[in-house]
Amino acid sequence: MNSVIEQFYEAFQQLDAEKMVACYHNDITFSDPAFGILRGDEACNMWRMLCRSQKNKNFDLSYSNIVVDGIRGSADWEAIYTFSKTDRTIHNNIHAEFTFRDGKIYTHADQFNLYIWARQALGPTGWLIGWTPLFRRSIQHKTRQMLNKFSVSQSE
Repeated sequence: MNSVIEQFYEAFQQLDAEKMVACYHNDITFSDPAFGILRGDEACNMWRMLCRSQKNKNFDLSYSNIVVDGIRGSADWEAIYTFSKTDRTIHNNIHAEFTFRDGKIYTHADQFNLYIWARQALGPTGWLIGWTPLFRRSIQHKTRQMLNKFSVSQSE
């Protein structure tokens, strides 16, 4: 299973969403602080949307500390990119937890500090409100709207 995690992040480094989602089980469940819980095509389309948004931009990704123990695994990764809405640089450190089924990633949970992300992305506004549950709900609502719009455009 080490190799499926490596394949996933190598594809992410290349912003190749199709290779990334090929590492996912059909019944994938993904979660993170920005999107909440996504299942199946939602999770796959999130990576497609994110990869497309970073093409030909200042994007850098590295990963390390891959650990696999039977049906569970974990990895650390970091992404450096420009947040398009504010043109501010983000340096996000993420810890990922995985489970596997049928040789593929079955669950994928990314954990990062949303408050640190908000301060980087939004500056003083993020510093003031980025720690609040209201901010978390607002971000998840906005990311879901973007994902839904993207998903509709994919099916047309």
